[in-house]
Amino acid sequence: MCETEPGGVSELMDLLHIDLEADGVEEKAGGGHAPCSKNVLRKQRHWERQLAAKRIRRREEKQRRRLNRAQEADPAALTKRVMKAITRERLNEARSTGVRLCVDLSMTDCMSDKEISRLAGQLRRLYGSNKKATRPFHLFLTDLREDGRLYRECVRMNDGFLGYTMEITEQSCLDLFPSETIVYLTPDAQEALETVDPDKVYVLGGLVDESIQKKLSLSRATELSVHTARLPIDEYMVKKNNAKNFHSKILAVNQVFDILLMFSETGSWTQALQTWFPAGKGYVISPGTSTHLPDATQTQKGKQRMNELASGFIPEVHTEGQSAAKNPDAAC
Repeated sequence: MCETEPGGVSELMDLLHIDLEADGVEEKAGGGHAPCSKNVLRKQRHWERQLAAKRIRRREEKQRRRLNRAQEADPAALTKRVMKAITRERLNEARSTGVRLCVDLSMTDCMSDKEISRLAGQLRRLYGSNKKATRPFHLFLTDLREDGRLYRECVRMNDGFLGYTMEITEQSCLDLFPSETIVYLTPDAQEALETVDPDKVYVLGGLVDESIQKKLSLSRATELSVHTARLPIDEYMVKKNNAKNFHSKILAVNQVFDILLMFSETGSWTQALQTWFPAGKGYVISPGTSTHLPDATQTQKGKQRMNELASGFIPEVHTEGQSAAKNPDAAC
C-alpha cells in the first residue's frame, strides 16, 4: 500500500470532485437538455442538407449509369422495370428542360357530366402520348380544383392520376407565368402558329363542348389579355371530297397535343398534320404547302430550333384543343 499524507488526501479529493463536475457538464451537453444556439442549429441543418444532396447525387448517378447501359442494349430485351425507369427519367428531365405546355381547365363549369368524363379521358391519352415521347413536354394542368367534378373524374377514371409526372395546380397560367410569355391556342385566332419559341409558354384550352358554343376559348384568352394563335390547318391542308361531304377542324385536346408533339420533334407542320390530323375530318395535306407558311426547318427560328433539338434542347410549344368531332371550340 502507498502511504499518503493528510494534505495529499485532501488534494486527491479535490481532483476527484473536479472530475465529477466535468463529467456532469458533459452529460448535460450531450443529453440535449441545454438549448443549442441558432448558429449551431443552422450549421447542423446545412450539414444535413449537404449529406442528403450527396445521397441524391449518388442515387441519380447510379440510375443514370443503369439507364445508359439499358439504352445501349437491345430495346426488345429491356425489362418492364427498366423501361419505366427510362420513362420516369425523361419526364423528370422535361420538368427542367422540356416544352412548357398548360392545359387551361377553367371552363369546366359550363360542361355537362358527360363532357367532363370525355375530357378526363382526353387528358389520360394526352399524358400517355407524353410518356411515350422521346422529348416529352413539361405539362401543367391549371385551374384544376380538388373539389371540382373534373378532378374527381380524373381520379376515378385514370389509374395513378395523382402520380402523373406533371404539375397539377388550382392556379391559372397567369399565376405561374408572365402574361407576355403566354400564347393561347384557339381556333378563332387570326394568326397561325408558325414555329415554336422557347421563350414562350403555350396554352391548350381544356374544353369539350357538345352544345356548340362559339369562341369560348377566344373569350378566355381575351379575358386573360394574352397573345393568341391557331394551328396552321388552313395553310397546310385542303378539303377532300367524301360521300358525306363532311369537313371539320374540330380536334380533341389529345389530338392537338399529338400534332404539337410531332412538330416539336420534327420541326415540320406538314409531317405533324399528315400523321395526326384525323383522316375522318375530311382534310388532306395541300400539294402546294410550300407556297404557304414555311415549315419550321425553312425559317430562321426553325433552323435554330432544329440545332437546339440536335443538341438535346427542347423548345416550347402551345396549342389548344377542345372536344372531339362535335367540339366547335377545339384547337385547329
